[in-house]
Amino acid sequence: MKNPFAAAQFLTSAARLGQAPADAGREAAFAGRSNAGKSSALNAIAGHKGLARTSKTPGRTQLINFFRVTDDARLVDLPGYGYAKVPPEVKAQWERHLTAYLKHRESLVGLVLLMDVRHPLTDFDRQMLAWCRDAALEVHVLLTKADKLKRGAAQNTLLKVRRDLAGLHPQVSVQLFSALDGTGLDAARAQLAAWLELEPG
Repeated sequence: MKNPFAAAQFLTSAARLGQAPADAGREAAFAGRSNAGKSSALNAIAGHKGLARTSKTPGRTQLINFFRVTDDARLVDLPGYGYAKVPPEVKAQWERHLTAYLKHRESLVGLVLLMDVRHPLTDFDRQMLAWCRDAALEVHVLLTKADKLKRGAAQNTLLKVRRDLAGLHPQVSVQLFSALDGTGLDAARAQLAAWLELEPG
C-alpha cells in the first residue's frame, strides 16, 4: 500500500505561535513525554529516517517543528514535556508556547499522544488528555516501544490503558506501536490520513 506520508518534508520551526505557517488546511500534532519516541514515530510514519531529529537526550525537540505532507496537510512535532534537563524558565516558556498552539491553532484536527508502553499515563499525559477533552480535540494514543515487552504483556497493557482512557477522554483511541519493528505502523498512518483527509493510497 502506498504511504500517504512518503512525500513529507520539513517545512519550518517555530519558537512561538506567531512564527508558525499560515493557520489553514489541516494539522495533526505529535505530543508526549520527553523521550517517548515522537521523532522516531514521525520518521517511521513518513518512511524517512532523517525527517525528524532523534536523540537519546530527553528534551531535544525545543521548537514546534512543522512538516509538509501536501499543500493542505501538515504533521507537527511538539516539544517533549516532562523531565527535559533545561532551566525552569526555559521549560515554562516552552509550556506557554505549547499551550498557545493547542488552544488557538484552528487547523489542528487531532493529537497523537505518545506514551512509552512501559510507563503509560503519567501525570503529564493525564494533563494533556484533560486539556484535549475540554477542547473537544480527538486524541490517538500510541503506546510506543512495544517491542520492549513480550506480546502478552504488551496486550495486557493495551487493555488496561484502554479502560483507563475511557474515563479520561471520550474521543480517544489507542494502539500498540513500535518504530523499530513496525508494529502498528499501518494503523497509525490510517488514523492520520483520516484526520488530514488524505487518500489512503
